[in-house]
Amino acid sequence: MPAKSKRLPLPKRFSAALTEDAYAKLRSLNDEWHYGNNYLLTIILENFDRIVDGKEFEKVMQEFVEIYGQPDKGKM
Repeated sequence: MPAKSKRLPLPKRFSAALTEDAYAKLRSLNDEWHYGNNYLLTIILENFDRIVDGKEFEKVMQEFVEIYGQPDKGKM
């Protein structure tokens, strides 16, 4: 018998802007897993170190900095 489902409380709320590509990926994950955006972002961020290759993430961040620059610490 499957365990009874329970709802994970999400007490923190914030507004987030996404690129069209990022939002499309989020919607694709929603279509596959049937969770809303808030839950998907929570699952991804809480498990970030398990999901993402650290060296690859660093390369992606460096590429982003090269293209768009980097804000001063504490300015965003």
